[in-house]
Amino acid sequence: MTQLLDQALNQAQQEAVDHVDGPLLVLAGAGSGKTRVLTMRIARLIERRGVLPHRIFAVTFTNKAAGEMKQRVGRLLGRDPGGLWIGTFHSLAARLLRREAGLLGFTANFTIYDEDDRLALIRRLLGSQGYTPKTFSPKAVQSIISSAKNRQIPPSELAAEAGFDRLVAVAAEVYAELGPALKTANAMDFDDLLLHPLTLFREHPDRLAVYRDRFAFLLVDEFQDTNRAQYDLIRLLGGHGNVAAVGDDDQSIYGWRGAEVRNMTDFQRDFAGTRLVRLEENYRSTQVVLDTANAGSAQSVGRIGKALRTSRTGGEEVHLTMAADERDEAEWIVQELGRRHQAGDWLYPEMAVLYRTNAQSRALEEAFGRSGTPYRIIGSISFYARREVKDLLAYLRLMTNPDDNQAFLRTIGVPKRGLGQTTLARLAAAADAWNMSLLSCAAIADRIQDMRPSARRGLQAFAQVIDSLRAATLDMAPAEALEDRKSVV
Repeated sequence: MTQLLDQALNQAQQEAVDHVDGPLLVLAGAGSGKTRVLTMRIARLIERRGVLPHRIFAVTFTNKAAGEMKQRVGRLLGRDPGGLWIGTFHSLAARLLRREAGLLGFTANFTIYDEDDRLALIRRLLGSQGYTPKTFSPKAVQSIISSAKNRQIPPSELAAEAGFDRLVAVAAEVYAELGPALKTANAMDFDDLLLHPLTLFREHPDRLAVYRDRFAFLLVDEFQDTNRAQYDLIRLLGGHGNVAAVGDDDQSIYGWRGAEVRNMTDFQRDFAGTRLVRLEENYRSTQVVLDTANAGSAQSVGRIGKALRTSRTGGEEVHLTMAADERDEAEWIVQELGRRHQAGDWLYPEMAVLYRTNAQSRALEEAFGRSGTPYRIIGSISFYARREVKDLLAYLRLMTNPDDNQAFLRTIGVPKRGLGQTTLARLAAAADAWNMSLLSCAAIADRIQDMRPSARRGLQAFAQVIDSLRAATLDMAPAEALEDRKSVV
């Protein structure tokens, strides 16, 4: 363990790891060993400074990165860092909110709506206000609302911003209804996971004091990709100043989804006495590649500034090719790979084409197919995005949170029960009139007027199924519930 904690670091890495008290901003270029710095810093705080793991709050950008970082800290310590709070902003915020939900009018078993759930709810709210998807796209409305939430703009301000833009005005109307609808369903969307802690700390400063005292040290990875709500959460929790932010303003590419690279410059303003450390030694690329990257980054306006360097020499020159469109680009790529293959430079299995979004693969697949070039697409739809998985998760959500109307609407049709849109519309109208959840209303469907007897029986039968599932799996973990009751539905 001691040997691992004493492994060699370069001068800048050592400076970042050894810094303890006060704010620290680490400009970490690509391939400069930032993960090593972060994990070593956490391990040394625990082992050398006596900081208890549960007093460290470490934020990463993905769950996978969080898991890997925790494993690496464990290897450095020679034991599991039990109690360490490490994860994404959303996962850590959800963990905090489970403890404090009652102060915000939710219960601890609130449901977290994903993008599909929220889109379905927005579609319903648009319909209830007399708008059709053809007139106002639910996805466009969702995007506007999400952007407003990331900027912490309430519905009234969004409406004031709309001017003559009818889409924004309609989005503001739906936005105003969305919050109450989510609360009625005891649910939060992903944006709420970041906003509700801010509301909690603003309305209950005593809870902020508790968490600020608990988390003596905060570490934030990929800081250049934080949005304003995430930054404000760190600023509040890190009021004591022991915040280490690691990022690279030259790698900020998520402005389209709310990330604000100015958070890096604001950090130095908001946290007085910030120590700035630049990790400029690259261990991944050749100098040819780094010279190209440095030349491009130097054109950026408002960057803090750094220059990557490496001891690795050699490597091919970088080539820039201009293409007329995506088809022209794909044809050039196929021809270039074919030329390399024919020249004996590389075998086809040794070459790869990287693209940013799945939508870009179509032109490439067509070009490879026309030329007869062998290819294989790596990756597919996420496991948790598969329809059957989302169906099962919806059942678990409804069993846990009977007020989750979106989960009800998904599960009521899986498997098909002969309950059409007219029946569900009448159920929703009755639920609204009686101020009940859809599931609770389904349980007394025999009281709903103007509904077919078979539809009433179908609704009540479904409510009984969910009730029996809840009773039978009350003390089970979700995985156990799926295994034990998989044939019931």
